[in-house]
Amino acid sequence: MDDEKRDNRLLNFLKVIPPVDFCCVYGSTLHSTNHDKSTMVDYLLGVSDPLQWHSENLEINRDHYASWMVLLGGAKLITGVADNIGVGVHFNPYVTWNNKMLKYGVVRMHDLIQDISNWERLYLSGRLQKPVNVLVDNLDIRNVNSVNLRAAVSAALLLLPPKFTEEDLYAKICSLSYMGDVRMLFAEDRNKVKKIVKGQFDLFQSMYKPFLEEYEGKGFLRFSSSENHHANISQDCGLPVARSHVYSLPQTIRNQMEIKLGSKKVISESGKVLHEVTIGSKEQAAKCMERVLRRTVMVSSARQAVSGLLTVGAVKAARYVTKKMEKAWRSWT
Repeated sequence: MDDEKRDNRLLNFLKVIPPVDFCCVYGSTLHSTNHDKSTMVDYLLGVSDPLQWHSENLEINRDHYASWMVLLGGAKLITGVADNIGVGVHFNPYVTWNNKMLKYGVVRMHDLIQDISNWERLYLSGRLQKPVNVLVDNLDIRNVNSVNLRAAVSAALLLLPPKFTEEDLYAKICSLSYMGDVRMLFAEDRNKVKKIVKGQFDLFQSMYKPFLEEYEGKGFLRFSSSENHHANISQDCGLPVARSHVYSLPQTIRNQMEIKLGSKKVISESGKVLHEVTIGSKEQAAKCMERVLRRTVMVSSARQAVSGLLTVGAVKAARYVTKKMEKAWRSWT
């Protein structure tokens, strides 16, 4: 199936739900190696007002939601659980439509933009660091996400050694939002990152090419070809480059690093006074950043796991966790 036909097929689902400002499809359906027609299609939907959106969706797709949530509070309860227990996203899994199984998450556009820009939860921003198929983009999230992608490259480079492969780089980027994820302890395939990168390597390449070229132009990276067309990369691990990578991280992450390592005032080229994280080496910056990211992901993943168990209902939750654990078990055997 060519890309246009596939996109039209995916877009058809949006005709049976209220209008959205942003929509992307993600997950294993984008893998070139995936031929399993029974695989669940994953949608992320951005809306201006989740309360209003869920109210409208309940009128036309009541069966998409857990019955207890519909009976006890409806849209108000749905958004309340997502915002106060979870990380602002409500998921409806195991939705059957047009002979396909779907899962869709609904998030407030403001929350989506905040997480992409600041990594406050590193949940949605982590998803958009990996390839997605954007179907609706009324607020130009693609452009907003460029800040997220550049930060992901810098974070990965801080964690990588002086020499590595292109595949290593994408795997490290992919792993950022899984560090500290409670699901990885028992309910995720331990080879998940490798499978994502292998199945979507060309998509990762096109996604990150502009940023790698930018860093090559600055002298941060040097590329050499390899037999399998995956570049071998060497990087400058000096302190000035490490400081530049730290400065590319979102302010929320830098603030937490400042608490641990301290900061100093510096004057920018424009004369503005900036606070810069005090680091003595690339390794020190990497260890500190990793601790901050792990805690951020751990808290977010735990909150979303509890929210998910509540919102999907006992039967669907058991079904979902069982499938995840089966995948995890197969990856260990």
